[in-house]
Amino acid sequence: MNYYVCETCGVQYEKSIVEPSECKICTDERQYVSVNGQSWTTLDKLVASSQYKNKITFEEDGLHSIKTFPTFGIGQTAYLVQNSHFNLLWDCITYIDNETITNIKELGGINAIALSHPHYYSSQVEWAEAFDVPIYIHEDDKEWVTRPSEHIVFWSGEELILKEGIVLHRVGGHFKGSTVLEWQNNKKEGVLFVGDIIRVVADRKWVTFMYSYPNFIPLPTNIVKRIASQIDAFNFEKLIDAFHRVIEKDAKERVQISAARYIAALENKLFET
Repeated sequence: MNYYVCETCGVQYEKSIVEPSECKICTDERQYVSVNGQSWTTLDKLVASSQYKNKITFEEDGLHSIKTFPTFGIGQTAYLVQNSHFNLLWDCITYIDNETITNIKELGGINAIALSHPHYYSSQVEWAEAFDVPIYIHEDDKEWVTRPSEHIVFWSGEELILKEGIVLHRVGGHFKGSTVLEWQNNKKEGVLFVGDIIRVVADRKWVTFMYSYPNFIPLPTNIVKRIASQIDAFNFEKLIDAFHRVIEKDAKERVQISAARYIAALENKLFET
């Protein structure tokens, strides 16, 4: 019996004797099955290979990034957000080993895990069991959980305050339960963690919004308008996405300007005809 892990997206499945027939995360139109076909591994194999290592990097007071090298699965970055003696793991990565656990415990450990959307569920249960903490997932994405656990807490509504200064907001779009994290970080202006519900583009002054990033399927304008309106009520100066791309200042304004450009493009108002 093994907890198989999809090698394309890095999401771990519940225990089974044989490999799953398919990865439901990857067969969904927002993701993809590798051109080489469906393939599986296990966390034990990844650790035993000695090929991978997690790098924990100090980003600013109260914030560390956690990323696996070489890249595995989608290649996203997780973040350890430290706020008033409450440590939150924002989004997840597949690879976890004893060295990672020890290093994070030296930083104060983890009190909770929160996920932006199913593509980053990864081996979330392994992380929750290692630190004996709850996992917060919006109930609208319940169907995408591939490894059930008593650690998972399905929350509802549009907002969940985990701790003063740490607030989850359901904004939808990419997935129905897509969630962003607002962190006030003991400063006047906060930080917004967006996974890739919103994606910082190559020019760090702009963001975009997509239903599927690998398959280039855009979101309709009415949804982008709603997301932009909802986010306009949040308090943040800085924005950080799942791939370590950052808008350092005026991020709230940049989201609104980007949304307006995005909508204009889909409404054919940007182009000469």
